Amino acid sequence: MSIQVFGIQVSRGVAIGRAVLVASSRVDVAHYYIGADLVPQEIDRLRVARNAVAEELEALKADMPPEAPHELSALLDVHLMLLRDETVIAATKQWVQERHYNAEWALSAQLEVLARQFDEMEDAYLRERKADVEQVVERLLRELGRVTSEGLRTPATPAPAGLASMPVPAAVTAARDFAGEDPLVLVAADVAPADMLQFKRSIFNGFVTDVGGRTSHTAIVARSMDIPAVVGAREASRLIRQDDWVVIDGDAGVVVVNPSPIVLEEYRFRQRQSELERARLSRLRHTPAVTLDGQVVELLANIELPGDAVAALEAGAVGVGLFRSEFLFMNRGGSLPDEDEQFEAYRAVVTSMHGLPVTIRTVDVGADKPLDRPGSGEGRHDHGLNPALGLRAIRWSLAEPGMFRQQLRAMLRAAAFGPVRILVPMVAHLSEMLAIREAVARARQQLQDAGRAHGAVSVGAMVEVPAAAVMIEQFFRHFDFVSIGTNDLIQYTLAIDRADEAVSHLYDPWHPAVLTLLHQVIAGATARGKPVSVCGEMAGDSAFTEVLLSFGLRSFSMHPSCVAEIKQRILRADTRQLEAVRLAALSSDSPAADVRAALAGAHA
Repeated sequence: MSIQVFGIQVSRGVAIGRAVLVASSRVDVAHYYIGADLVPQEIDRLRVARNAVAEELEALKADMPPEAPHELSALLDVHLMLLRDETVIAATKQWVQERHYNAEWALSAQLEVLARQFDEMEDAYLRERKADVEQVVERLLRELGRVTSEGLRTPATPAPAGLASMPVPAAVTAARDFAGEDPLVLVAADVAPADMLQFKRSIFNGFVTDVGGRTSHTAIVARSMDIPAVVGAREASRLIRQDDWVVIDGDAGVVVVNPSPIVLEEYRFRQRQSELERARLSRLRHTPAVTLDGQVVELLANIELPGDAVAALEAGAVGVGLFRSEFLFMNRGGSLPDEDEQFEAYRAVVTSMHGLPVTIRTVDVGADKPLDRPGSGEGRHDHGLNPALGLRAIRWSLAEPGMFRQQLRAMLRAAAFGPVRILVPMVAHLSEMLAIREAVARARQQLQDAGRAHGAVSVGAMVEVPAAAVMIEQFFRHFDFVSIGTNDLIQYTLAIDRADEAVSHLYDPWHPAVLTLLHQVIAGATARGKPVSVCGEMAGDSAFTEVLLSFGLRSFSMHPSCVAEIKQRILRADTRQLEAVRLAALSSDSPAADVRAALAGAHA
């Protein structure tokens, strides 16, 4: 019987194959108390296990094939960083020393503490980093199972028969041996970054996971590898049986299990069309993004780590529209990057872009993303009951002026190597605008006094809260440019926590209020001759390309994997024929439907 399983669309395309189910990554562990005399040996077991896992991850990095996407290497680095986080290990040792838990129990207990902290985070990307912590702990737990009380490692136990009981690497090997002529898709509770390497070495052409979201590591890697994928499908690994025929519809976020012959043939046709379309899109990489009526559009890339600049160039982006600098600060166990380390990271991106502009966002931490610096001023700040409305982003930076100026100095120094724009998040008050300009001026003066090389920068603000959109004219008097963060703008405009499943269905980028605010900001910037870009999810969603063009937007910033598709829409657009689209978006009770109708009329 055919069934459908719904999840989250994270990587487009269609994959068809027989299901290979792999075991949940969760590890069952024994829980027991130990005597005081056994505490040293349990701590020694932890040390041996950690070293063994670190060696394993380092070996995976060293053996990574040249064609593997750089995102995999970056995610392995994150896992290694978590593995070496002394605060995590120290807290685990404390469970052993004070509670007399065995090593496995102590590690599981600390995982529960960390999981709760991640669950309370407002930022969706950081909240989904919980999966990285879980996977590091699970590798440690598996390794602990091989470490004897004397601190010696025993050979790995062979996996039980049956793919469903195997971890991903073993399942890949077995599937390759027994696949025959049929293509395969992977079905799992989750897939660790290290295991994602297996996709390049195997015959899996798509995957489905029970957990994950749009910004989970599985989603990031799937997009970078151009693999059709659906995540967050909840019951997929329970409803799908070994060897079932499965269709992964990455465009709709739907998994069809045991489709009828007619449905299967329809998806095979779509698959062939999709493959042809991808091949066509890849040829547009070096084509300038210019509309049919000659409007030049800037397509930029959003990146998280310095190494991501390579993917931005390969995708055909003409610059970095958003470098999320906070990822240099996270998961460091209280040891934060100093000015020189930040400078090296920013310079690496600037030089990698070979003269193309790089927009670096100042650190977006605080409240739900504390840096947890012992003895620092951060510890004085109350996180509050509602972190989304608390001390975060620019509010946090202004509350930590020393760190803020340190980051600004690093950015100014990087600007000596290429064009840099500084972007400040969550600005809403005139006092913040004045403080930002003063901080930049002071940072520049400090560099001049020290005789350190630095360059000119543009300073801009993100429009993420309705107050910013309403008072946009004041922004233009104090900033060189603005960038609209549509994810937060939608959330704050509609008072919707997009991570709360009870209300997330109300998160609506087509809401008339959202479209009106977008138009107001873009039109105001255009009239003033000020640069404006959109760097949220809407920029990379082709459903909104013509709408944003009709509003006057000429700068889009998105995940590198989205650049080619958005460029194709731009190349086919004639902005002289988009007035009906603009009116449908701004005056309709049902903008989505009316915009589609207006586009159909324009293309007729």
